[in-house]
Amino acid sequence: MGELVLLDIDVPGDPAPQGSKRLLRSPSGKLATVESSARVAPWRTDVRDAILTALDPSPTRPHPPHTGPVEVNLTFRLRRPAAHHTGANRTRPVRESAPPYHTGKPDVDKLARAVLDAIDSTGIVYVDDAQVAVLAVGKLYASPGEPPGVHITVRSLE
Repeated sequence: MGELVLLDIDVPGDPAPQGSKRLLRSPSGKLATVESSARVAPWRTDVRDAILTALDPSPTRPHPPHTGPVEVNLTFRLRRPAAHHTGANRTRPVRESAPPYHTGKPDVDKLARAVLDAIDSTGIVYVDDAQVAVLAVGKLYASPGEPPGVHITVRSLE
């Protein structure tokens, strides 16, 4: 049985975590939830648009969403701080002592939630993110000359 790759793309941009939601009460007394992070909506839009472009769904070429279990692999690349470089700016070489993995905030689970919600919002990769049976997530620093972003691979487990 061959492996079915449903999505394999790289999305450049500064990954934003899906933060906590705040509960607000309107003047009429209705409750609404609002994202704590202003950066997450544009990031999710970037991811969603990249997926839609990569899979190019159209009325003449529909793309039915996968209905079975899936594996999602996410590798986030984050910007290095200036202190990781041999000079005062990020165009200088990276110090040998600089760590390869990003171990500070944002949390890897919150980064993954934002991307999973973006994938789910397309409606063309899979039906619902509840189908994600295996999730592998990594967080490292972008290599010199490499843009920050995320590499997304979604595979069928059937």
